[in-house]
Amino acid sequence: MADRRVEDSAVSGQLQNDHRIADFDPPQKPKTNKFAIACAILACTTSILLGYDIGVMSGANIFIQNDLKLSDTEIAVLAGTLNIYSLIGSALAGRTSDWIGRRYTVVLSGVIFFVGALLMGLAPGYAFLMFGRFVAGIGVGYGLMIAPVYTVEISPTLDRGFLTSFPEVFVNLGILLGYVSNYAFSKLPTNLGWRYMLALGALPAVVLAVGVLAMPESPRWLVMQGRLGDAKRVLDKTSTSKEEAQLRLEDIKEAAGIPMHLNDDVVPVTKQSHGEGVWRQLIHPTPAVLHILIAALGIHFFQQVTGIDSVVLYSPRIFAKAGITSYEHTLLATVAVGFVKTIFIFIATFLLDRVGRRPLLLTSMGGMIFSLVCLGAALTIIDNHDSKIPWAVALCIIMVLFNVAFFSIGLGPITWVYSSEIFPLKLRAQGVSLGVAVNRVISGIVSMTFLSLYKAITIGGAFFLYAGIGVLAWVFFYTMLPETQGRTLEEMEVLFGKYHKWRQANAMLKTKKVDHGDGDENKGQVN
Repeated sequence: MADRRVEDSAVSGQLQNDHRIADFDPPQKPKTNKFAIACAILACTTSILLGYDIGVMSGANIFIQNDLKLSDTEIAVLAGTLNIYSLIGSALAGRTSDWIGRRYTVVLSGVIFFVGALLMGLAPGYAFLMFGRFVAGIGVGYGLMIAPVYTVEISPTLDRGFLTSFPEVFVNLGILLGYVSNYAFSKLPTNLGWRYMLALGALPAVVLAVGVLAMPESPRWLVMQGRLGDAKRVLDKTSTSKEEAQLRLEDIKEAAGIPMHLNDDVVPVTKQSHGEGVWRQLIHPTPAVLHILIAALGIHFFQQVTGIDSVVLYSPRIFAKAGITSYEHTLLATVAVGFVKTIFIFIATFLLDRVGRRPLLLTSMGGMIFSLVCLGAALTIIDNHDSKIPWAVALCIIMVLFNVAFFSIGLGPITWVYSSEIFPLKLRAQGVSLGVAVNRVISGIVSMTFLSLYKAITIGGAFFLYAGIGVLAWVFFYTMLPETQGRTLEEMEVLFGKYHKWRQANAMLKTKKVDHGDGDENKGQVN
């Protein structure tokens, strides 16, 4: 017994020493959950579909126009209508994802686009090609809505900005692949080149069909169905610790209106858990939800109305206007645009959770305004001179690259991150659907009107117009969008409802966290 007491005393002393040593150790930063990253990557593969279509159409439309003998108006409609068709997919996706789950909605998106891409590649004429784009557009709409929703719901709080920027990363990767596809197939006969370009977009759908088998369902959707045991198992896999998983589960249960004492695998759920009544709450919103709607729809509106699709989709025409007459050199210049967009979107993913949403967003918009003004000025100078002006040509190329770089480092990814994280749990799927709808409508309008716009007010005037709208966007972002970095999804609603006075709510949240101590750092609060 004496030996046992001595051994216990030694163990106790060692534990006390370890505890004292630990007191002086700096707190370790939680490691990024690799499983959550893998799930986000698989879900966001759907975003490649839109990016590839934007990139490939910038070059394919010239081949299509020559092969099918189409007018500029028909080409503009062909390029822009996919965005309008995607409204159908995004509108259906909110209800579908609440019905069959986020995971299988991702699969559905890929299947629909797969069919659309094949139809476009096999199209014998303009009418059949438009039908293929109609089908593909529905698939794009599904993907645009479900990728950010699934990713934001599976992400740990500290890595949410990093992971929910993945949809925009994959859009940019898709654009780059589209540009590379243009260049790769440009040597083929005119009637074959554009068909291969468009049909190649079916490949990401095959990757989705295989990869989705490894994806778990969204824990927030599982809780909404009353499947708490399944949700807990997913949270254990996608959180940085067991403690964080438990905190996330408690926050989701509170947001879903499920009593904290219920921990069974299956609990009764209300009808609203399947999405019913949500539109009523969006049509007659509380002050907080109204502010959230204005912020989410506003950021989607300004992302597109500032002309990024005109720069990306019509970059070959911009370069041709600037004086690059070789078609091969034009395609190579567009590949450079794709590389710049991709590089800067990767930089943005690592800055979102370190710098915050607002600083990146405001810097991004400021840089875009500067580049649009310079691009407009350079194109105006070129327009008013008969001879080629080398410095103006160089300025055009540099400013196009600047524009896509500033877009990709802030406005591009933050639009999807921000709009998918600020909606309350029960309104998230339909709220994101509304944001996607606004995004695609404005994108379609900008895409279809650019050629007519620059003929009406000159190409330089078009970019001056986009710059003026960019100034309004900067003011809107500065006054109406609170910082959401480090906030749990369930405490977002507290930040909204004050409109331009949101800083007061932000200060109250900081005070409350200090009062509760660091141990409650990741604990959500719902009003």
